[in-house]
Amino acid sequence: MKKIFLLALIFSFCLSFGQTSNIVEPEKIENSVQKKHLNEIMFLDKAISLENTKETDFLKSMTFQEDKDLDIRVFQDNSLVNYLHQLNPSLPADGLLKKGNYQFTFYVDGKIIYVENLNSGAGTTESKTLKTTFRIPLISSKNEDSWGKFLWSRFYLTKSGIDALDEGKHILKIEIRPYLKTPTVKTGNIIAQGQINLIVQNKNIPEEQIKVQNIKPNSGWKVSNELYDTKKIRALNQKIAENRFRDITSIVVIKNGELLLEEYFNKYNRDSLNDTRSVGKSFASALTGIAIKDGYLKSDNQKISEFYDLKTFKNHASSKDNVTIKSLLTMSSAFEGNDQDEDSPGNEENMYPTDNWIKFTLDLPMTENKIGKNWSYFTAGAVLTGDILDQSVPKGLENYADKKLFQPLEIKTYKWQYTPQNKVSLAGGLRMKTLDLAKFGQLYKNNGIWNGKTILDKDWIKKSFTNYFSDTPDFEGYGYLFWRKVYTIGDKSFETYQSSGNGGNKIIMFTELPIVMVITAKAYNQPYSHSQVDKMVQEYLLPAVYK
Repeated sequence: MKKIFLLALIFSFCLSFGQTSNIVEPEKIENSVQKKHLNEIMFLDKAISLENTKETDFLKSMTFQEDKDLDIRVFQDNSLVNYLHQLNPSLPADGLLKKGNYQFTFYVDGKIIYVENLNSGAGTTESKTLKTTFRIPLISSKNEDSWGKFLWSRFYLTKSGIDALDEGKHILKIEIRPYLKTPTVKTGNIIAQGQINLIVQNKNIPEEQIKVQNIKPNSGWKVSNELYDTKKIRALNQKIAENRFRDITSIVVIKNGELLLEEYFNKYNRDSLNDTRSVGKSFASALTGIAIKDGYLKSDNQKISEFYDLKTFKNHASSKDNVTIKSLLTMSSAFEGNDQDEDSPGNEENMYPTDNWIKFTLDLPMTENKIGKNWSYFTAGAVLTGDILDQSVPKGLENYADKKLFQPLEIKTYKWQYTPQNKVSLAGGLRMKTLDLAKFGQLYKNNGIWNGKTILDKDWIKKSFTNYFSDTPDFEGYGYLFWRKVYTIGDKSFETYQSSGNGGNKIIMFTELPIVMVITAKAYNQPYSHSQVDKMVQEYLLPAVYK
């Protein structure tokens, strides 16, 4: 009798332990297909619900095409929150979902290409709490909106999956684990994995799209006779034609003040006006320097309180009185504005719908940061700089920019974007020809001189191309509305300052080389937009032209 009681007690304990090992009771696994494929990832070439999924829908191999559907169906034996609970049993369910999610690892032919810890906000709370199966449209011919397509885009375009999946036969493998960040990242065991054989076909690009484009007459530039590596440029052109570098519209390289390379893609040409987005912010920097040179502004250390009665705006604080033009140019004004934080009250997406962008900016609260110390990308600060210029220079900023910058550079065709008050917006959106963007970059390489006339002071350029955040970890730096970026070839490093805009638009000025590059693109809001341009520069353009 004692033996039976002891066995019953052990069974009761094990049952109780089994019940408490999960923090939430997930949905029951009743689907026969799921039961057969627990802890597996299955590949499909169409969107299909679990109820309608059959064994014959799963693919072992397929011919890979970027415009055709590629789906995966993930089968787990538990829900995500319970996997996370195993990593940290002390956290409640909502705490686990705030600090963790799935980790995806992509392999091509046995080599890890990309690992991503999904943002904790990806996926619904219900799916991560109760569901044990889900589908992800990695590629959707109908452009289905999903975090999955951005995950695939980052693997395929940002992290070189596209290069790994070159012409031929490949094995694509995906592994999924749970991860938790508290505060270091802790990962669990594999909860699902799967692989598929992919056949990647040759795209047969015509020679016309690969060859180096001839520079046509009447460019307004002296054409360089210097040699460069045409094989590198042909390889780059092929990747653009194959859509491995996407939405590129033009490339121009100036060396020693002469036009070395001029190429156009995707129906763009020399006369196209490129929507360069935040590249226009750098023009705010230049115009501020010109206004100081002309005496319309005293210095970059002037405080915004000299231009506005700040007490008439919301959230007045003594620190707001001390915001300087310099802190706006270096994006360190300590306003509570950060475009890279969706929850920031000063995020630019909160500004655009308002009817007065200056009031929006000056109404913002201040952070506790020291002015000039902490960097955060703040478009509204560039808008405020433009308004200060507009009220300081004769006949307004639009007229002043044309007279003092564009006319001297012989830039005749361009289009501004405007604020709700019909003032030119220095948030970005200035449309300009590629060769004219190159003039702006070359002006800085000329120490501010164009055709013998000083447009910008040399000292202002030095200030503009100074890194004010050299002590900030994992940040290459920022000057006066110019980004600092360093490229490397072998053991050599090449520092640049650049104008940079959404979509992959860049004017790149090398500080130690006599080179200016302009790349225009329209990969707006794509995760690969800037990384692909950096790759083009580092692996193709710079090696081709710098020697």
